[in-house]
Amino acid sequence: MEAANAAMLTFGVAALVASWVVLLVESWSDDYSWGLCTLLLPPFSYLYALTRLEQTAGALTLAAVGWVLVFLAL
Repeated sequence: MEAANAAMLTFGVAALVASWVVLLVESWSDDYSWGLCTLLLPPFSYLYALTRLEQTAGALTLAAVGWVLVFLAL
């Protein structure tokens, strides 16, 4: 793997983890049950984000950037 691909993959995964943490904090502050679902079942954090789009637009943008970097690295 080239250095550029490795760097893009690393930054992409870091962006995805950061977006999940932001969504975890946001969902936990909004409702206990959403926070628990987000913690135990991470794909539910993006379902929560789609239902609360005005609050979580930044985290979804960060996740989209992370996915783009991951796919460009492959």
